[in-house]
Amino acid sequence: MTSSGSKVLDFEEYVRNRQDALLRSARRLVPDPIEAQDLLQTALVRTYGRWDGIADKSLADAYLRRVMINTRTEWWRARKLEEVPTEELPDARVEDGTEQHADRALLMDVLSCLAPKQRSVVVLRHWEQMSTEETAEALGMSTGTVKSTLHRALARLRQELESRALETSALELCLINL
Repeated sequence: MTSSGSKVLDFEEYVRNRQDALLRSARRLVPDPIEAQDLLQTALVRTYGRWDGIADKSLADAYLRRVMINTRTEWWRARKLEEVPTEELPDARVEDGTEQHADRALLMDVLSCLAPKQRSVVVLRHWEQMSTEETAEALGMSTGTVKSTLHRALARLRQELESRALETSALELCLINL
């Protein structure tokens, strides 16, 4: 078999074995499931071109995560230029009534308030359960930068959650007074 044919088979086997875990990683980086699939597919296409360059295939997940993070950042930057500020934000929607889904929707919504770098650090450290050192390596930054970025990101998330709790309390108070 040619090396090109072997490359295709190796890559296909890797994707077949890791597809679910990779999609979960993509889903944690972008809130929309369709956009997560697009993100993963784009990352896979970009990774396929570099597959032979990954000497240690055990690092393929980390490589793909990094490609997804970079791709998501590119998309965010491109979208940022197209955004138009409005005076009123649309109401957050909840697709089904379960509490778990509502919590997940809230978390994904709150995560969107973070800058891409902060969001990447939070996702890798807390959802992917990577160590500080692994996160630093995956993102190409120092461990000190990971720690300070995580600290600021978590502070921002706490602040956002507190402000939403205050808004909810004020709304409930208004409804009671009606």
